[in-house]
Amino acid sequence: MKLTLFKNTVLFFLFLGFSCGSESTASTTTKNKPITNTKPTPPTHKPPQLSVGANQTESYLPLLNGKRVAIVANQTSVIFKNKTQTAYTHIVDSLLQRHVDVKKVFAPEHGFRGTADAGELVKDGIDTKTGLPIVSLYGKNKKPSAEQLEGIDMVIFDIQDVGARFYTYISSLHYVMEACAEHNIPVLILDRPNPNGHYIDGPILEPQHQSFVGMHPIPVVHGLTIGEYAKMINGEQWLNNNLQCELTVIPVKHYKRDMTYSLPIKPSPNLPNDSSINLYPSLCFFEGTNVSAGRGTDLQFQIYGSPYLSNTNFEFTPKPNEGAKYPKYKNQLCYGFNLSSEKPLEELNLSYLINAYNNTKDKSAFFISNGFFTKLAGTKKLQEQIESGLTEAQIKATWKSGLEAFEKLRQQYFIYN
Repeated sequence: MKLTLFKNTVLFFLFLGFSCGSESTASTTTKNKPITNTKPTPPTHKPPQLSVGANQTESYLPLLNGKRVAIVANQTSVIFKNKTQTAYTHIVDSLLQRHVDVKKVFAPEHGFRGTADAGELVKDGIDTKTGLPIVSLYGKNKKPSAEQLEGIDMVIFDIQDVGARFYTYISSLHYVMEACAEHNIPVLILDRPNPNGHYIDGPILEPQHQSFVGMHPIPVVHGLTIGEYAKMINGEQWLNNNLQCELTVIPVKHYKRDMTYSLPIKPSPNLPNDSSINLYPSLCFFEGTNVSAGRGTDLQFQIYGSPYLSNTNFEFTPKPNEGAKYPKYKNQLCYGFNLSSEKPLEELNLSYLINAYNNTKDKSAFFISNGFFTKLAGTKKLQEQIESGLTEAQIKATWKSGLEAFEKLRQQYFIYN
């Protein structure tokens, strides 16, 4: 009996041991699983705050010591006071407060305060706030003269661009660099992001169609900042007589070209918001046609139409407003399309242009006879392709080799990833 009791006792403890072992294994598994699944997520760090070149005062103020300075500027030439870029001081005012010897301001298209119409004569004058002389770089005087640069030791260029070949601030940049190169005056560029810097597209400008709305053999959308573009002008020796300008670029901190960047200040009167800036490279072609791109409305470069279009779903009547004193089809009812709620573009959209041409009543009057469409396109081929009925895909296929070559070229001048 004792033997039996002993055996049962042994068996009991063996069983208990196995049971405890099994429970221990199960318990370990159960405890490990939640630890794996509830592992704390590393805290997400916000990317460093973007800071434009003008805000990098520690980088460029030492370069201005003892220098007599001229500034190429407009309403976008500001130093931001907060991270949201809602408070700012104009760079001219800021430099004067810091006792920089600013002698004059050069004003591009739309003027120093950015209120003039596209193509409107910008007159020389005096800035009422600072008393500085304002010299226009638009109209007949696109390039600073020797007299205008006399007594200047350095020229600062600080203007917000939108990345389209026919947006004339890069043409002003060319002439400023050229004039400074001719007179051995260094140029300091305070860089800013390109809101259309995430793609390149369009036909390459042909030399015979060079104009103020297209100076160089680049596509319509070039994907470079002002600073990168200046480096390209220098590197490709596009200045007169292959001159090169002494150039310093103050880069934007923490910027990448594929970043979404909402402009805190409208770059010109008819680009009032992100939608207009995104659509501008595609809709500006209408400036060379009998179709309105919305000047004289509150939806500039977000709509298009004319009195002569059919099969439309939107109507508007252009009236004089800021930046459009004499809009196309002033006080006339236009039939067209509203694109203001469309998904942002990542390429040029030719469907608007092709659709308008196909639905206009008199196709012979669609392209304005003064040849401005060809200047905007940089080639006669685009008009010919539309008139011959090519599709958007067929037209874009003819741009491929030019865009591939330009992509290789522009990478040599990248400042940003």
